[in-house]
Amino acid sequence: MGVSGTGKTVVGRAVAEAMGLAFIEGDQHHPQANIDKMSAGEPLDDDDRRPWLEELGELLQANRRAGIGSVLACSALKRSYRDILRADAPVDATFFLHLDLPFDVLLERMEQREHFMPPSLLQSQFDTLEPLGEDEHGVALDHDDPLPEVVVDAIAAVREAGHTD
Repeated sequence: MGVSGTGKTVVGRAVAEAMGLAFIEGDQHHPQANIDKMSAGEPLDDDDRRPWLEELGELLQANRRAGIGSVLACSALKRSYRDILRADAPVDATFFLHLDLPFDVLLERMEQREHFMPPSLLQSQFDTLEPLGEDEHGVALDHDDPLPEVVVDAIAAVREAGHTD
């Protein structure tokens, strides 16, 4: 989880591959209306995000029922959004890895990439972000180390939490 530009996709994909888990790219499930809105420089609101989050939660639940462990790259900015993703899963069945980096680092990254979400929306994501609560199963990684180091730390955090498969 985290705001745009934190590396959710690249880190998530690497963690999934290293741990033998399915990878779900949340951005691929945005409805076209959401993509159009963000492309126009308009931030999404809760009503825009709800169907998208519900679909992602259903994908996680389907994999869980099938005995398939998953890594989902998704902003999950608010606790209420994370609640939708967790749905009816046991409290410790979903582990959130919050990739947390400074605004200026992320703005520079976003200005150098092609994505439907423009850099102008980064502040709106920071404004929406609710860090993990003490009672939420997860951890924040707050460094901008090279990718291999971030992946090693992410895997260690997941394993330490008891999620080995």
